Amino acid sequence: MKKKVLFIVNPVSGGKKKDGVPQLIRNYLDTALFDATFSFSEGITHARELAKQAIGQYDVVVAVGGDGTVNEVASAIVNSDTALGIIPFGSGNGLSRFLGIPMDVRGAVETFNKTRVETIDSALFNGQPFFNMAGLGFDAHISNVFAQGKNAKKRGFYSYFKSSVQEILNYKSQSYHIAIDGREYDREAFMLSFANSSQFGNNAHVSPKASVQDGMLDVCVVKPFPLYKFPEMALRMFNKTADKSPYVEIIRGKRIHVTRTGQGPAHLDGEPQIIGTDAEINIIPRSLNVIVGEGFVKGDDTKSTWGTLVTSNNN
Repeated sequence: MKKKVLFIVNPVSGGKKKDGVPQLIRNYLDTALFDATFSFSEGITHARELAKQAIGQYDVVVAVGGDGTVNEVASAIVNSDTALGIIPFGSGNGLSRFLGIPMDVRGAVETFNKTRVETIDSALFNGQPFFNMAGLGFDAHISNVFAQGKNAKKRGFYSYFKSSVQEILNYKSQSYHIAIDGREYDREAFMLSFANSSQFGNNAHVSPKASVQDGMLDVCVVKPFPLYKFPEMALRMFNKTADKSPYVEIIRGKRIHVTRTGQGPAHLDGEPQIIGTDAEINIIPRSLNVIVGEGFVKGDDTKSTWGTLVTSNNN
């Protein structure tokens, strides 16, 4: 029996037109296994609405877009039997890369055809779901500046890097009071990231040992560092040694509460918002079924049977 699949296409993600994407996907999709429907989102939250309506109607909902699109779709189907698929079309594609999904359409669809499903953790930031990374501090500031700037549509690694170089000269670190599973810490931080996966996107790993299947979040405290260390800090993220830096402290936990002196930007899976002085972050273990690539390394605490169920139902 064929699986019913809804592809939700974000027409503006990554600054790339997608009029021909449905046909491109059909070129490689195994139509003996899948009965596909395509919908284009028409604005913020529309992808979430489409995905929510798909629960019980489709076996898999596929986000065709970047991390923001993935967040919208996953937020709708989390804690359901519906599985998430991803065809990466964003500027960073952090969760897609971590899950071993190829960045080209053909590779992503061929991976999708194999239907290896794993159950991963999700998290809540002030009650809002995120699946890859959330944060306070410099990365949230850059996301906010970039989203409001004249180059907001010119997404990509080099645009973000240029914005980072421009903003770092005037950015001031902040003081945070952090409670993690009952233990309290006071830290001055340039950046405070809550990592479910290891990376922001573009293979920049802030917490190289993070796992989406361990029932924990990595709280990554990037401490103030001399400006001349910025190239080194960036390089460490790309060679997966950020955790070896004396300016990076990683504390793992399930329940996190953060207090800072004033309101300011935060980001959830790269999408910025302004929040108040407090943030509550919690892990939701084993709450999302997702199709992963061959390169994805399964975590230690997983006992998922959903993938086996999908395979048997395809017979």
